[in-house]
Amino acid sequence: MLLLSLFQGECLLLNENFEESKKVMRREKNRLAAQKSRQRQTLKADTLHQESEHLEKENAALRKEIKQLNEELKYFSAVLRNHESLCSVMTSSNEEMVYPNHSFHQTLSNSPARLHL
Repeated sequence: MLLLSLFQGECLLLNENFEESKKVMRREKNRLAAQKSRQRQTLKADTLHQESEHLEKENAALRKEIKQLNEELKYFSAVLRNHESLCSVMTSSNEEMVYPNHSFHQTLSNSPARLHL
């Protein structure tokens, strides 16, 4: 009976060591998975940050271009207004202008935004 008791005690001890070993391995596996997850999360955050910076720069460049185009529009609108008051073609009774240097015709309308070359 003593021998059986020792054998059972030894089995229990082996079983406890095996369970503890499994627990340690499970913790290590979980620790590595958590570490990998944190690395992926950091990489994703870094990528988003870089993309955000790129879009901010692109946005700033586009805003600058819009500002320049608006200034250009103001300038050419002023040039057109000044030209309209002096332009003899704009006040003529011709309904159609043919440009000999160009392969297109421009029909004059009653709109104030008429141009000639």
